[in-house]
Amino acid sequence: MSTNSVIFAMSKKQSKYDKAYLRMASEWAKLSHCKRKQVGAIVVKDRAIISDGYNGTPTGFDNSCEDENGDTQWFVLHAEANAILKLARSNNSSAGATLYITLSPCKECSKLIHQAGFTRVVYINGYKDSEGLDFLKLAGIEVVQIQDINE
Repeated sequence: MSTNSVIFAMSKKQSKYDKAYLRMASEWAKLSHCKRKQVGAIVVKDRAIISDGYNGTPTGFDNSCEDENGDTQWFVLHAEANAILKLARSNNSSAGATLYITLSPCKECSKLIHQAGFTRVVYINGYKDSEGLDFLKLAGIEVVQIQDINE
């Protein structure tokens, strides 16, 4: 096999895994109690899922993400923040890991992703602004969008 054939086969295999993990993140998003938006995140390292998260309120709080006006409460955690915090309580490390998320990260979560040592972020839909993605790219993190996860 030529070098180009090996690279194509590896990228095709990676794409297959990327879509599978994004489908899992989509299923995980359905666990969120948030009404406005449900977001799921899966953390993968060495082909093993080491953490997961979805957007919602902190442990011990009522599961109402929105206030009486339908606005998101300030203390709601984003899916990727929940996954990173779950990792912090475990013996696993996100250094060199990939974050699969249904919605690209905001600028605040992008700082967490960078500091946690992720090397890749794969997402389905774009957040309302691209500042988070711009920051990740500037930090040297590979960013990949895959919208059709059912191929």
